Amino acid sequence: QTAELCFKSVRTVKAWDAGKPIPPECKRLMRMYRRLELCHTNDWSGFKLVAGRLELPTGARVTPQQIITGIALLEIQSDLEIKTSSKLLDYARVIAKIM
Repeated sequence: QTAELCFKSVRTVKAWDAGKPIPPECKRLMRMYRRLELCHTNDWSGFKLVAGRLELPTGARVTPQQIITGIALLEIQSDLEIKTSSKLLDYARVIAKIM
């Protein structure tokens, strides 16, 4: 399966098992295939797909419907939503300074 995924021979994969270095592009492909990495950019660090849900860096797992609902709520931009978003950003900045 790994050989097919990485377009390598079975012999090459067995050499990796024996200790030969695995090329970085093959490592990335394997992580993405196992859903351990969604994207190579740091923006998606900590996010992964688990059992059909997006697992957030916080450990919460959300469904596609929850994501769409969240985006819809953000797009509404009512006064209450804007005030809440501002408060959340303030808290996030304080937490970032602590860490």
